Amino acid sequence: MSGCLFVGCSTAMSYAQFQQDKPLKKGADAALIGSGNVHRELMRKNTAKPWTRWWWMGSAVDKENIKATLISFSKVGLGGVEITPIYGVEGEDDKTVSFLSEEWLSLLDFTINTADSLGMQVDMNLGTGWPYGGPQIDLEHAATRLVVDSVRLKKGQRFTGVLTPKNAKDTLGAKVIAVMAFGDDGHVVDLTPKLQDNSLKWKAKKADYTLYTVYTGKTGQKVKRAAPGGEGYTVDHYSNDAFEQYVTRFNAALKNNGQGLRAIFNDSYEVYGTDFTLDFFEQFERLRGYDLKPHLQELMATSNHELANRVKSDYRETLSDLLLTEFDVPWTEWANQKGYSSRLQAHGSPGNLIDFYAAADIPECETFGSMPYDIKGFRREKEDIREGDADPVMLKFSSSAAHIAGKPLVSSETFTWLRDHFKTALSQTKPEAEDLLLNGVNHIFLHGSTYSPKRAAWPGWKFYASVNFNENNTIWEDAPALFSYIENCQKLLQSGKPDNEVLLYWPIHDVWDDYLKGQRFFQFKIHSLDEWLHGTKFYGLATTLAQQGYATDFISDRFVAGLTYVNGAIQTQGVSYKSLVVPDADKMPLATFKKLLALKKQGAQIIFQGLPESVPGFANYKEKNKLLNELIADNSTHLATTNSIGESLRNAGLYPETIVETGLKYIRRAINGEKLYYLVNHTGKAIHGTFPIQTKAENVILYDPLNEKEGVGESEIKNGTTLVKLHIPSGGSLILKTAKTTTLKEWDYLEELDTAYVLNDEWKIDFIKGGPSLPASATLNELSSWTELGEDASYFSGTARYETTFENPDTTIENWKLRFNEVRESAKIWLNDIYVGTLWANPFEIELSTLKPGKNTLRIEVTNLPANRIRAKELRGEEWKIFKEINMVNKDYKKFDATSWSPTPSGLIGDVSLIPLINN
Repeated sequence: MSGCLFVGCSTAMSYAQFQQDKPLKKGADAALIGSGNVHRELMRKNTAKPWTRWWWMGSAVDKENIKATLISFSKVGLGGVEITPIYGVEGEDDKTVSFLSEEWLSLLDFTINTADSLGMQVDMNLGTGWPYGGPQIDLEHAATRLVVDSVRLKKGQRFTGVLTPKNAKDTLGAKVIAVMAFGDDGHVVDLTPKLQDNSLKWKAKKADYTLYTVYTGKTGQKVKRAAPGGEGYTVDHYSNDAFEQYVTRFNAALKNNGQGLRAIFNDSYEVYGTDFTLDFFEQFERLRGYDLKPHLQELMATSNHELANRVKSDYRETLSDLLLTEFDVPWTEWANQKGYSSRLQAHGSPGNLIDFYAAADIPECETFGSMPYDIKGFRREKEDIREGDADPVMLKFSSSAAHIAGKPLVSSETFTWLRDHFKTALSQTKPEAEDLLLNGVNHIFLHGSTYSPKRAAWPGWKFYASVNFNENNTIWEDAPALFSYIENCQKLLQSGKPDNEVLLYWPIHDVWDDYLKGQRFFQFKIHSLDEWLHGTKFYGLATTLAQQGYATDFISDRFVAGLTYVNGAIQTQGVSYKSLVVPDADKMPLATFKKLLALKKQGAQIIFQGLPESVPGFANYKEKNKLLNELIADNSTHLATTNSIGESLRNAGLYPETIVETGLKYIRRAINGEKLYYLVNHTGKAIHGTFPIQTKAENVILYDPLNEKEGVGESEIKNGTTLVKLHIPSGGSLILKTAKTTTLKEWDYLEELDTAYVLNDEWKIDFIKGGPSLPASATLNELSSWTELGEDASYFSGTARYETTFENPDTTIENWKLRFNEVRESAKIWLNDIYVGTLWANPFEIELSTLKPGKNTLRIEVTNLPANRIRAKELRGEEWKIFKEINMVNKDYKKFDATSWSPTPSGLIGDVSLIPLINN
């Protein structure tokens, strides 16, 4: 792409530069709003290119294969790797390297230095497998759970005995920390001081009592999928003492090693059943303002009533606060002190996801499974997928946190279980990646790549839940085209700063204060959105605003507290906004309501869908509710509510991007007073016409990130908007950039004529690369799946060359489109021995402008999926599933078995046509 109109002129201020002058603040809030001491340029080096999670199976790695793999990664266009050591390979124990041993650290340094020589960078999981834990974590600092036993005492009955948990499963590490007696007459007695060596003697004198004994128990969870040297208990994520014990091992290991690491990584919060910590009662009283122990009956209640729900809300919020302040924030501070950035997947955490994501330098979301798309010709075979849960609202939690906290990068774990093993096509990755980019991600991590040495027989070593992007997968042949597309998009989506004009308040207390089917402990899981997101008023409003064309970011109570109103805009620690919308929340902290009211009185555009009915929590809630109601009554002129949020925004001068009415999706960024739009067509039809964008632009430059075509589009300013002529095919995308001046040529708007010329001469097919063996060449009169050419071809996975010749059907036509009925799965194309391009995603068509008069030669190299080769291998009884722990499972976590598969269609199928094009 020529010039610098798109990809960052030296005069364009990056988002990182935008934040660089912000003063560093201390403590938890500092980590939430941005780490001023992080080497920001290092953090962003080569981040436009996609990165990959690199699993080291058993850490059975060596320098020769590390170097070869990194060179391979670099050649195809990857910008970096994240090392995650996991379980090993059968028969490779003698080559296993223990995590953080001297040998392992030497290999880490070799990886960093080799990557640097290739212009790449390295991140590292601060542990093995997931979640955090390991041999340095003793039982005291392991993940902790609340264990409560109860016993009934009749009036006059005496309890005498040693206190131990009733259930054997609760005895691991159990310690008595409190005993409370609750009388039927309402009297509460704290019996904890009467304990002697876990023994209690006490008589119920005046009434019947229920005795509650509280233990700190242990979950017993150990690191999942751990690598050798990384086995051990999961760490207590609510304890700073436990955090310090966890990083002690890394303090020693990384003192003289690991120099040049870009970031440390923490995977999704898959810490199960941990709902307590040793000093929880003290922390609770400090944070919530009252002693929880006298309210154990409400905490343990299984019925749905107000007081119990209020106490549970406080309990849930306290867990959230502790995870944030005792672990997540210190973790980022620890990383920054060592010169690293932090990268965090917060989903699954038991608390405020916005605050957790914002605690990291690079918040990271994830996608899991396959999403449906209406794209013409898009394949999504039900037998090959597991349903995905990449909800756009969920994805925006991580990007919103980054935007309001001033974090320039938002990463994603991408393509996890996109299809069953060996069945993911490049065409199926594109819309999934686009949805991430459209929702604020600009730093894609593939999930992922398994280290596999040259000595390993095909298909090599393989992680159980990944697409596996490496040389053993046939899609590697044309993966550079996918990676180039991602890079072209991300280098623009990392420029400037976000341009979402509307903040949307997330009323998390409506979730915390809910009955939640009797659950005391609750995690905000990405796979359980129906439990906490879908069906809420917040979700409904977020979805409605997006459908209307408004771009939003979400904000938490913690970040509302830091808002200011400056020069007519609501200012966060990241970017400014024109409006803040409050859903019809039932519960809202008094401090949050006061802040919103103060901002509104200053002139900020605060729009209430409804007013809160109550404050959350238990402490002094009646007095607080009285104050809340008085504030509402005294400020009624400032507190009008409306269900017509879109109308209120328009009345305030905020207009939606009505281009969404066509079905196009968009994200917008601001660059030095200009606007950048990324537009994607996931509908089933091409979108043609002239459409408005909400800005006044003297010029609009169009750029196709797929083929790097660029030019100045037809546009005119009308009624405060700019009308732009667009043509985006089903499955296509365009990037628009406004500009005051430009020297680029005009964009070629090419229109198809109704005529189509089918290339129906003979085709020659030669199998040139792949296995298990190369089938014989053949001559074809009709194009159908090469699996029909015999058993050898039905077993083959790799690349075949198709060649044909044809006469130029109309020498008066300068531009043509070559259209394929079906390509299984990707194709490199040469016309008259000149490389034209690679087709790897819908629509499978490409423009040609070099047809000669007379005879022309077309050469196409088509690569299929590895599915047929693995099927052949299993039909022959050749075992390849040699991995420890979970070994290999299918998409449904059942035994993997390719012998039941039918051959996967491969090659060119159906007509190949030439379509005349004319300028329009």
